[in-house]
Amino acid sequence: MLPVLLLLLGAPAPALPAGPHWAYEGPHGQHHWPEGYPACGGRAQSPIDIRITGVEPDPSLPPIHPEGYESPGASLLPLSNNGHTAVLELPRSLRLRGLPRSFAAEQLHFHWGAAGGSGGAEHLVEGHRAAAEMHVVHYDAERYGNASEAQHHSGGLAVLGVLLEVGAAPHPAYANILRHLGSIRYAGQRTSIPPFSIRALLPPRLDLYYRYNGSLTTPPCFQSVLWTLLREPVRISQAQLEQLQGTLYSTEASEAEPQLLEGNFRGPQELNQRRVLASSPKAPEGYSTGEGIAIIIGALGSCIGLFLSIHLVGKRMRSMRRTQEQDIVFKASSRRGPPNHSHP
Repeated sequence: MLPVLLLLLGAPAPALPAGPHWAYEGPHGQHHWPEGYPACGGRAQSPIDIRITGVEPDPSLPPIHPEGYESPGASLLPLSNNGHTAVLELPRSLRLRGLPRSFAAEQLHFHWGAAGGSGGAEHLVEGHRAAAEMHVVHYDAERYGNASEAQHHSGGLAVLGVLLEVGAAPHPAYANILRHLGSIRYAGQRTSIPPFSIRALLPPRLDLYYRYNGSLTTPPCFQSVLWTLLREPVRISQAQLEQLQGTLYSTEASEAEPQLLEGNFRGPQELNQRRVLASSPKAPEGYSTGEGIAIIIGALGSCIGLFLSIHLVGKRMRSMRRTQEQDIVFKASSRRGPPNHSHP
């Protein structure tokens, strides 16, 4: 996540000095990142393998509340290939609540594997690597002017991680992005796409997540990220996954031998005594109008059903009682014998 920062963030801030070339594999691969980017060898790096037995439930963690995600405005959204991933720039008006401060959206991007591989997500859960992963990057808008500045400070960035798994049907929200990848096939290419609901890219449950302090998952690997990994995955189709795996190149169009952009995920890093928290949703304290009406109707239905049952039982018991009384009268009359018609 977040290669040489301005290329990935697209922030209108002064550019950082260009660092050494890096890649995921080969002589400039992730095992060599600390040589050119010392922070990549730190003790609070991301991603991690989340082990459930080591997770601490924390009922005080509130649900995540994205604001403005449903309607990001009327302006076209810039989409680019920076040679490491596909990046969709987001309006700063999108905010992420439910964190210590208000965080403004910067961009979102993807990590995926190779065609026919076992997965391409960065975060693992119990050793399982999902098919792909989306990161929505935000910066602390209360303390910093942009993401380029915020990345240098602890907790300056907040990243929302979404695990992508393969399902039976294509996901319509992801199609809004994936159908345009052909316009940014080579590194450095850009296009603009129509706005759509960014909220639709997220799973329904935003109260279920893991939280920990970590880093950018690509150079410069600054340890300034408050991570929120949503526990509920989103499902895209196999064809959509293959669009990610086989459309983009990590090289420019002028290169004689284009290199397919695939396997752009970092391996899991040591936890090093860091705490991993899990939100623990409480039972709802209130209900919406629709839920309240449904509960009332259900309660009335139960009461009516109970009343009818009692009425029918009572009616049956009264009928049985009358039958028994008639039987008793008949038997008493039989014992008295026939009436005496003699006269004195």
